[in-house]
Amino acid sequence: MAIYPELAGKVAVISGAGGNLGIAVTRSFHAADIKLALVDLREDSLRQRLREANLALDQMLIGALDLTQKRAAIDEFIGRVVAHYGKVDILVNVAGGFKAGGPVHEMDEEVWDFMMNINAKTAFLLSAAVVRSMVAHKTRGRIVNIAARAALSGLPTISGYSASKSAVLRLTESMAAELAEYGITVNAVMPSVIDTPQNRRSDPNADHSRWVTPESLAEVILFLVSDSARDISGAAIPVYGRA
Repeated sequence: MAIYPELAGKVAVISGAGGNLGIAVTRSFHAADIKLALVDLREDSLRQRLREANLALDQMLIGALDLTQKRAAIDEFIGRVVAHYGKVDILVNVAGGFKAGGPVHEMDEEVWDFMMNINAKTAFLLSAAVVRSMVAHKTRGRIVNIAARAALSGLPTISGYSASKSAVLRLTESMAAELAEYGITVNAVMPSVIDTPQNRRSDPNADHSRWVTPESLAEVILFLVSDSARDISGAAIPVYGRA
């Protein structure tokens, strides 16, 4: 693991913290002595995943939020984070998901809405709340979004996923331009296939050694929130492994 001593004592908000990538980012940040505020849809399952990862629950602020619907609740949670830690330095928008849906002419509207909400709207709402705090506290913060290689071009049967991850890239670029004057950087990482138990089950015959591990992706994210990446903003970093 790369060592970034300047990150010790920084405060990070991580959404989707109970998922495979979220846990990997949490573990990586915890090892860097970053103070953590973790968000997921269900607090009980998040706490269980943290216990399984041998992470100290008493050292973290934990919240259960539906990031697609409750802007007031999101603002309230960020207020709790600031009241507890004094500020927010880092945001990692891990919350997201995947659903294929079939060809556009056969896809249910609910699938499209689900993809746009869980991938793009979550990043928009949580980023907005965190940025307001960063600007108010004059924090030269770091924001990292999770896009995907599928954001770069449309593919059959995953139009909702591809479009929602493309929206994450455009959001990243717009925010980077808007926040440059405040010294806040905004970047995205674009994994190919992440090596998770769920993805292995859905594609059991693939060469899983070519996929990107959550831990590898977490290390790229850690770099992007460090001082070593202070001059990088508006970038979409490919993290494809050998897939």
